[in-house]
Amino acid sequence: MVEVKADALRAAVSRFSSARVLVIGDIIVDQFIWGSVSRISPEAPVPVVNVTQENLLLGGAANVLRNLYSLGAQATLCGVVGDDTMGEKLLDLLRQLHSPVNGVFKVADRPTMVKTRVVAQGQQVVRYDRERTEAFSSELTEQIGAFIESCLPDHDIVVVSDYAKGMVSPLLMESLKQHVKEKNIPFIVDPKPENSSCYVGATLITPNNHEAEIMSGIKIVDDESLCKAGGKILKDLSGVAILVTRGEAGMALLGNDGSYVLIPTVAREVYDVTGAGDTVCAALALGIAVGLSYYEAAVLANFAAGIVVGKVGTAAATAEELLGVIR
Repeated sequence: MVEVKADALRAAVSRFSSARVLVIGDIIVDQFIWGSVSRISPEAPVPVVNVTQENLLLGGAANVLRNLYSLGAQATLCGVVGDDTMGEKLLDLLRQLHSPVNGVFKVADRPTMVKTRVVAQGQQVVRYDRERTEAFSSELTEQIGAFIESCLPDHDIVVVSDYAKGMVSPLLMESLKQHVKEKNIPFIVDPKPENSSCYVGATLITPNNHEAEIMSGIKIVDDESLCKAGGKILKDLSGVAILVTRGEAGMALLGNDGSYVLIPTVAREVYDVTGAGDTVCAALALGIAVGLSYYEAAVLANFAAGIVVGKVGTAAATAEELLGVIR
C-alpha cells in the first residue's frame, strides 16, 4: 500500500477552487418534512407526525453539484426538470449557488422528480416519490448532447450521476464518450446496474457493494469475492478503475492492472447514509481533477463520506470540515 500523506490531501483541498466539473445525470428535488411523533393514529397503526418544518434540497445529480460547491469548486449541471413549480424551485436553488442553469432543460411532458421524506425524532418515517422514468426523446437527447459538447472544453472532469430515471441512455453516453476521448477528459460514473452497458470505457466507476454484486453476478462475501467481482466489472466495461463503497466496511479500490487496496471507514457515527454516494463522487472527482492519484482521491472521498453520514438528511461536506478530519 502506498502511503498517503495528510499534507498532500490538505494541499489538494486547497486547490479545489481551481477545478471545474461537469455533472450529468438525473436531477431530483429532495423534500424533507420534519416533525415529531407523540401518538399512533386511531385510523390505522401508523404514527401521527406533527409537522414543524419543511425544506427543499438539491438531490440526485444536483446533490453531486451541491457537494462540489460546498467543497469550494465550480461546477455545471446538465439534466432535465419539468416545466412546473418544483422545477422552478430547483432552478432557484441552483441560482443561490451561483451555478449555471443553461444545462438544465425544462420539458412539459414529465414532472420534476421529487423524493419526499418524512422525518420524526431524527428517523425517517416514510418516503414517497413522484417521478417518470421512461427514456427521453431522441430530439431532447440530441439537444443535451450538443450542450455537453459545447461546454466540455471548459471543464476538467465529468461526473455521470445515474439514478436510472431516464437521463442516461446508450445514445447520450456514446456521444459523451466520443467527446471526452477527443478532449482527453476523465469521466467518473456513479452507476445503476440496469444501465451497465452504457458505462463501457469509463475512467472510474463507483458502485456500492450491492450494485457491484448485481453488475458482476458475483455474491460478495469476502475480499476474494470482492476482487473477483471488481475485476469482472472492469473487464466487462473496459474501465480503468473501480471504487466499491461498502458502508461500515469502508471502500475498496481496484485497478485494471490487478491492484487492490482496502480503505477502512473513518465515520465515527452513522446517522443517515442519504446522499453519501454523491459526496464520494464529488470528492473523488475533485481529487483527480487537482492531480491526486486514484488511491489518494479515494482516501479523500472516504474522509468526505465519513462527514456526511454523521448528518441527518441529504447532506454535504465542506472544505473546512474535510480539512478538519484529514489525519
